[in-house]
Amino acid sequence: MTRAEVTEMIIVAKRNKKLSYAEIAERVGCSKEWTTAALLGQMTLNEKQSAIVGEILSLPAEATALLQEVPYKGSLPTAVPSDPLIYRFYELVNVYGTTFKALIHEEFGDGIMSAIDFSMDLQREVDPKGDRVRIVMSGKFLPYKVY
Repeated sequence: MTRAEVTEMIIVAKRNKKLSYAEIAERVGCSKEWTTAALLGQMTLNEKQSAIVGEILSLPAEATALLQEVPYKGSLPTAVPSDPLIYRFYELVNVYGTTFKALIHEEFGDGIMSAIDFSMDLQREVDPKGDRVRIVMSGKFLPYKVY
């Protein structure tokens, strides 16, 4: 069994059991954003978390064991994403990436925003002209070291 096969098992079981990522996350005890990333193969679950997921989704022991292994991160099948929703994030970085970089460097100095020491919150923002997606990302600033 591969981690990709476990991800597919999770997606099928979630659909069959009519569960949302938020419902699973609540039982796991983590945010819906982190839990979704973990269920889609991008994060490592600990033994307790994987046991909970296994119970909720009726996964075999081999699958819950794989959930505890460090995954190969980065799951897009192509360098330029073809899925329209994911492509918009690619477009956002292409258009605003230099702006993010300039403003972060101006405010913090030479460094990066961590995707390891990181949190995200995704919410629906009700708007009479059409609902909006609000995504708040927070990553620790890591300055480059001089040595």
